Amino acid sequence: MHIVHSISDLRAVLGPLGRPAFVPTMGNLHDGHIALMRRAVQLGEVPVASIFVNRLQFLPHEDFDSYPRTWDADCERLAAAGCQVLFAPRERDLYPEPQTFKILPDSQLADLLEGEFRPGFFTGVCTVVMKLFSAVFAGKTSGIAVFGQKDYQQLMVVRRMVQQFTLPIDIVANPTERAPDGLALSSRNGYLSASERAEAVALSRALRTLGEAAKAAGDALPAQREALEQAARAQLDARGWQTDYLSVRRRSDLLAPKPGDALVVLGAARLGPTRLIDNLEI
Repeated sequence: MHIVHSISDLRAVLGPLGRPAFVPTMGNLHDGHIALMRRAVQLGEVPVASIFVNRLQFLPHEDFDSYPRTWDADCERLAAAGCQVLFAPRERDLYPEPQTFKILPDSQLADLLEGEFRPGFFTGVCTVVMKLFSAVFAGKTSGIAVFGQKDYQQLMVVRRMVQQFTLPIDIVANPTERAPDGLALSSRNGYLSASERAEAVALSRALRTLGEAAKAAGDALPAQREALEQAARAQLDARGWQTDYLSVRRRSDLLAPKPGDALVVLGAARLGPTRLIDNLEI
C-alpha cells in the first residue's frame, strides 16, 4: 500500500494507474469502513482511501481535538482490505491557506435534520469532499466513490453535488454495517461506556418502531406524522436520551412525505456526551 501525504505525490502515484475507487474517511476505522473499502476493491481498478479529520465540519463545541486518531491500526486494516493507495494529508497539505472558497449545498436539502442541529456541517463536508475528489480524480475520465448509507443525508448531499457539478464520478452507497444487536457501527461508539453501549441499540429500535407506525398510518401519515414523531422522541428521551430528531421523510429529497412516497426514518440523539445517528428505509 502506497502512503502519500501531499496532493502532488498522490497525483504522481495515481497518474499511470487506472480508474480510482475511492473511500474518504476520518480514520479511527471500524468494520463499516472496511466494508466500504472491500466494496471499492470489487468495483474499481485502483482502491484508494483517505484519512483526514476535517476541521471544517466540526462546530466549535464539538470533538475535533479529541476525535480518536488510530493511525497504525487504520493502516493495517486498510492494507489487509486491499487498499492500494492511502492519501493521508496533513492540514497544511489540504488547506495550505485559509479556505475562503467553500461549497454551499442546497439549503432545501442541507439545512434540515443534521443541518438544522449542526449548522455549517454540510458546507464543511462538501468543501473537503470536493477537494479530495479534485486530488484523487485529477486527470481521470471517470471514477467511483463509496459512501456508507448510515450517513444518509450526507450521502444525498454529496450525490447532489456530484450531479450538479457534472463530475465524472459514480457515487456508490454501501448498506449500514451493524453490530449483532442492531447498533449502527460508528467511530463515536467508542465513546460509550459499557452501560451506554448496552442502551445505545434503543436508537435503532426507536426508528424501527416509528417506521412501523408510519407504515400502519398509510395514507393518513401526512396528518399523523408529527404526532408519531413526537411520541417516538418522548419515549427515547424517557430512557435518558436527548433527542435532536426522530423523523419520517420521503427518500427522494428528505421533505415531508405524501401518500405513496418511499419513506426513510432518520434519527439523531445524545446518550450521555455521545451523539449517535441512524436511519432505516421503510
